Amino acid sequence: MRNKGDSDCGHCPETGLEKNGIFRIPSSAPVRRVALGSISAFAVYIASVGLSYCSQLLIARIVGVDTYGVYAYVFAWMAVLAYFSALGFDVALLRFVPAYEAERAWSLMRGVIQYSQRRATVVGAFIVLVGISVTMIRTPSISTELRNTFLAGFVLVPVWALLWIRCAVVRAFGGVVWAVAPDRLVRDGMLIGLVTLAAIWLKWRIDAPELMMATLVSSSVGLVLASLAMRRLRPRAARDAVPTYAAAMWRGVALPLVLIGATEALMNRTGVLFLGWLGDTKGAGVYSLVFNIAFVVALPRTAVNTLFAPTIAGLFARNDRVMLQVLVARAATWTLCAGIPIALVLAVLAEPLLTWFGPGFEVGVPALRILLLGQVIVSSAGSQLYVMIMTGHERSAVKILVACAGVNVVGCIVLISPLGLTGAAISTTATLVAWNVAMAVFIWRRLHFLPGLAAMFRLPPGTDGVAARCEGALP
Repeated sequence: MRNKGDSDCGHCPETGLEKNGIFRIPSSAPVRRVALGSISAFAVYIASVGLSYCSQLLIARIVGVDTYGVYAYVFAWMAVLAYFSALGFDVALLRFVPAYEAERAWSLMRGVIQYSQRRATVVGAFIVLVGISVTMIRTPSISTELRNTFLAGFVLVPVWALLWIRCAVVRAFGGVVWAVAPDRLVRDGMLIGLVTLAAIWLKWRIDAPELMMATLVSSSVGLVLASLAMRRLRPRAARDAVPTYAAAMWRGVALPLVLIGATEALMNRTGVLFLGWLGDTKGAGVYSLVFNIAFVVALPRTAVNTLFAPTIAGLFARNDRVMLQVLVARAATWTLCAGIPIALVLAVLAEPLLTWFGPGFEVGVPALRILLLGQVIVSSAGSQLYVMIMTGHERSAVKILVACAGVNVVGCIVLISPLGLTGAAISTTATLVAWNVAMAVFIWRRLHFLPGLAAMFRLPPGTDGVAARCEGALP
């Protein structure tokens, strides 16, 4: 039976909007879901950052800056190649799986999950074979340590690709913590355990190849855990369905995404790759470390993205632009408010922090502070890349990203020789800012709403109640 006043203040399940007087405001459920999910994800990310820095501190103190530089240089190459191997499905599945679940298209859901894993495995195996062959051919021109590190590292490529794909499926099913833990907590936690066991208890000498083998073992364990989580969270209807394949459509979406993933990884690691390519593996190690420290400022944004991406896809599919505008504005506010104090603390403690990692790392202090400034500026823009991808503008996102990555390459070529690590940091920071400005202009002109914090000035009347109800859930 309908109560009096239901027509004035109630919930409309068809549109997901609430009625409030003459205004119809969006339900706070999607924002609350992203906020609460982001808290869980952020807690896991904070724990993983602690483990990651403990592992890097341990590695740096045990092997020294030179060996750590070899490890970081090869690690950067493997990350870029793994993004190519994933074929963009580590992001595309965040779009396909929620859509198929909403449509109850279980056959297509099972099909896209199987298709993505099989293709990633084939491409990863091909990269392993080609990489090992090229490394063996170049054996006379590289050191034994660098060669053996590459040989061990290439096996990581298919492992990481499958790990990221399965974690994406878990994210799409709503398993926030289980989507983050295998790739973050398990890998670094096991790395600490293995290095401690070998170096401190067994008194073994640890070089870069052994570090890469330990990374391979810990990543493989993470892959097993992600696989178990995917099986547990997968809907029964999807598990029992006969897979149906829409390969042409999936490839059309995934191709721009693989370019996005690989190009973004390349842009983030351009400084490391150039320094290592020029023979300065020590500088590559220091720059890799300071970049990872500066990236802590981006962790709130990364945590929000854990549920932000699939939520955008759902809201855009329902044409709920009001709720989407609210979500974009709130997400940018959360990431900036969380990022500023982190950046300030790291900037003040930059010198003692890097000194803790051992002799030779303190030269990265100026580069660290420059990168921190850039990450704060980028935090104010919010998750613009996911807005473009999840609203069907992945091809435009690719064009913008590739152009900016090219600018970063040119910047590193020009600045690294005279300025070293600082030149790489200046180039990367300027490129990140330019990239986000370009995406902001595109979102404003094509999607007709303001991105990042600017969206706060474009919220429709009546949405203050939604924002107020979400205020207590800020991550």
